[in-house]
Amino acid sequence: MRRPASKAAMFRVGLVALIVILVACYFGFTKSNPFANPFEMSAAFRTANDLKTGSPVRIAGVTIGEVTEVDAKDGGAIVKMQLRDAGLPIHKDATLKIRPRIFLEGNWFVDLKPGSPGAGVVEEGHVIPVQQTAAPVQFGQLLEALQSDTRQDLQVVLDEYGRALVNGGARGFNRSIPYWKRAFRDSAIVNEAMLGTEPHDLSGYLRGSARFARGLDRDPEALKALVTNLAVTADAFASEDRNLTAAIRELPRTLGAGRTALGALNDAFPSARRFARAMTPAVRSSGPALDAQLPLIRELRGLVSRPELRGLVRELRPTVHNLAELNIEGVKLQKELRLLSSCTNNVMTPWRNSKVPDQYFPPSGPVFEEQVKWLPGIAAESRNFDANGQYVRSLANGAQYAYGTGDGRFFVTGAPLQGVNPPKKDTIPPLRGEVPCETQQTPDLRSNPQAPPEAIKVRMSGAGYEERSARSRERLLKWLKPQIEEMKLPWKLDPRPILREDIPRLTKAVVKP
Repeated sequence: MRRPASKAAMFRVGLVALIVILVACYFGFTKSNPFANPFEMSAAFRTANDLKTGSPVRIAGVTIGEVTEVDAKDGGAIVKMQLRDAGLPIHKDATLKIRPRIFLEGNWFVDLKPGSPGAGVVEEGHVIPVQQTAAPVQFGQLLEALQSDTRQDLQVVLDEYGRALVNGGARGFNRSIPYWKRAFRDSAIVNEAMLGTEPHDLSGYLRGSARFARGLDRDPEALKALVTNLAVTADAFASEDRNLTAAIRELPRTLGAGRTALGALNDAFPSARRFARAMTPAVRSSGPALDAQLPLIRELRGLVSRPELRGLVRELRPTVHNLAELNIEGVKLQKELRLLSSCTNNVMTPWRNSKVPDQYFPPSGPVFEEQVKWLPGIAAESRNFDANGQYVRSLANGAQYAYGTGDGRFFVTGAPLQGVNPPKKDTIPPLRGEVPCETQQTPDLRSNPQAPPEAIKVRMSGAGYEERSARSRERLLKWLKPQIEEMKLPWKLDPRPILREDIPRLTKAVVKP
C-alpha cells in the first residue's frame, strides 16, 4: 500500500515546475541562448539618435544580433553589439547605419552590411570607424539646418541649377554620366590618400584647414572679391563653352602624353640616383673650394658696394646713352644683316656649291674651289725671271698664233684657241634693286662656247723676220734695263740670244757654292 505524498514534497515539486515554466517562457520570448558565445564588436557614430540597449542589429532585414551598450559622448557615440554566428563573418570595410523601424515596431535598429570578402575579417572587439557609419537625418535637424537665409541660398542654388540644365545643359549632364565611374573611382583614390599614412595626419590636415579658414576670415572683402571673380570666371567659361568642350576633348590625349613623359621621367630616376651617388665625392670636396672662393667673393662684394658702384655708374652714364642709341639704330643694321644672311644662305651658298658645266674643261670641284685656282698664277707674276714668270712662260714660248685684243695689243699662244667660254655679253644683266636678294634666282652657270676670234699665224722665218726680231729685242732691252735698275737687281743685260749650249753655263752661274 503506497503512502500518500506529504504537503511539503508536493510544494517542492510545484515550485520546481513553476521555475522550469518561467525559464522556458523567458528563453521562448527573448530567443537568447545562455550557452552561446556571441561575437562582440563596436562602431563609432556621429550621433546615436534614440538607439537603445536591446535594439536589433539586422543584415538584409534579418536580425542577427542586438545592441548591448550605447556610450554617448560629445560629438559622437560608441555602440557596442553582440552578433550571432549567423551574421558572421564581418569584414573590415563593413558599413553600419542607424535606421528607423516600421511604424508598428517603433524605435531604431542598426542596418549592417558585412563588407567584401577581399577586405579581410575583423576580430572580436574591433571598432568600426566613424567614416564607415551613418545616422539618419531627422526632420527636426533638417528644419534646424534650413534657416531662412539657408533656405534662400538653397532656392538660389536650385534656381541656378535649373538654368544650367536648360538649353542643352541636361543633355551635357547626361553625356557626362558614362565618365562618372572613372571620376568617382579616382576621387575615391584621392579621398583614401587623404586619410594619411602616418599617425595624426588627419589632425594635421584639420589644423591646416583651420589656419586656412582663419586666413579667409581675416579679410572678408577679399573673400567676396574672390567669389565675384569666380563668378566672372565661370561666366567666361560659359561664354566659351564650345572652346572649352574642344579643350576637354583634347585633354585625354594630353594626359596620355603626360603619362608617357612622366613614365620616361620615372625611368630616368635610377640614372639620376646613380649620378647623385657619383657626385657625392665632388659635393664633399666643394666645401674647401667654396672656402677658397670666399676671399674672391669678399673682393667682388666690395667692388659692387655702394661707393664703388656709384663711381662705376658715373663712368658708364655717357656710355649708356650711346648704347641706347646703338640699340635703336642697330635695328636697321640687324635687318640688313638678316637680308645679307638670307641672301648668303639662299643664293650665294647654293651657287658656290654648284659646278660649272663645261664639256671641254670639266671642273674638278665646286665653284668655291675653282674660283681660287688662279691665285698661284697671280703670285707668280712677281717672279719675273723665274721659270714661272711672265717673261719665260709668255715670251720664251713658241708664239704660233696672235689674237688682237682690240686696243692695239696682241695675245700670242702656241696653240690655236678652240672657242670663247663664257661668251662676251653685249649688255650687262639688269640689277633689280627692288627685289630682295634672298628671293632672286640662283645664277645659271650654263653657257654655249662662242667661236674663237680670228687668228693671225705668226711666221718665225721669211723676209724681214730677222730685222723685226732685232727691233723687238732692242725695244725689249730698252724697257727692261730701267726695270732692273729700279728693282736693284745685280744683273747685267746681254743683247745676244740664249742658245742651247749656253744653258749649262747659266745653270752653274746661278747655283750658290
